[in-house]
Amino acid sequence: MDFQHRAGGKTGSGGVASASETNRDRRERLRQLALETIDLNKDPYFMKNHLGSYECKLCLTLHNNEGSYLAHTQGKKHQANLARRAAKEAKEAPSQPAPEKAKVEIKKFVKIGRPGYKVTKQRDPDNGQQSLLFQIDYPEIVDVIMPRYRFMAAYEQKIEPPDRKWQYLLFAAEPYETIAFKVPSREVDKDPKKLWTHWNRDTKQFFLQFAFKYDPNKHGPMGPGGPNMRHQLPPRLPPPPMNDGPHGPPMGPPGMRPRPPPPGHFNMGPPMGMNPNMPGGMGHPGHPMGAPPPPPVPPPTSNSSGGGGGPPPQQQGMAPPPPPPPS
Repeated sequence: MDFQHRAGGKTGSGGVASASETNRDRRERLRQLALETIDLNKDPYFMKNHLGSYECKLCLTLHNNEGSYLAHTQGKKHQANLARRAAKEAKEAPSQPAPEKAKVEIKKFVKIGRPGYKVTKQRDPDNGQQSLLFQIDYPEIVDVIMPRYRFMAAYEQKIEPPDRKWQYLLFAAEPYETIAFKVPSREVDKDPKKLWTHWNRDTKQFFLQFAFKYDPNKHGPMGPGGPNMRHQLPPRLPPPPMNDGPHGPPMGPPGMRPRPPPPGHFNMGPPMGMNPNMPGGMGHPGHPMGAPPPPPVPPPTSNSSGGGGGPPPQQQGMAPPPPPPPS
């Protein structure tokens, strides 16, 4: 066929392909693609008859070459028949039971009640670290069972409203009921010397001791000079000598009431070895010890009425001046 001189064509270029040519080219490309991905020897529906042609046993169609059969396998009819055959086989195939899972037999015991227990609060005398010692009695425990324990957060239980300030310590052993202790929600020291358990098979007693985490920066220094000393009261000093003279303690400034003595003590005199007549001593300078103090001098006041020489008015809260000495 002359493709160069047909109408609408140009020299050096092919003409416009017809529909049949386009289909043939498409089938060839599909055949080449199918040959790369599909092995005809493993196709159960591919068969070659005695005439040299190829047949599709699923769709009952005849094909002159392998390319035609491969193009047929990519078509809509062959794909629909494949889906229909797969659904039919799945329906007719007997249902296979699911593989059985390994079952673990749960041992059931009749609960006989709660065990006896004893809790001891402890404190390390060296650093003040707090710890708890639990003793649980299981006299009727099963011989092959050993008691177990674990710490449980407050949000795991459903009996009380959760409180982040507390946690629970659980003990379990058959046939006894599981018991729990409510302890502060503090970090537990994982040191083997602080956290240990012991099961005494002879007395049927289970022991558990744990200590709370000790932080020196948070709790401060302990020991001889630490908070343990705050419970010890300092020694009391002996009371000072009672020597105030016959007239009691000296009076204060004018217009002020004398200061009452401390509760539980008598009026205290000047310290021993200090002269009350000195300027730094306790007393009034210029007067011997034991003599009555001089009367206070009233402040000068002026007569607002402009009158004569009457006595000055007495101010509220001040003692009247003493009479003048006889001449």
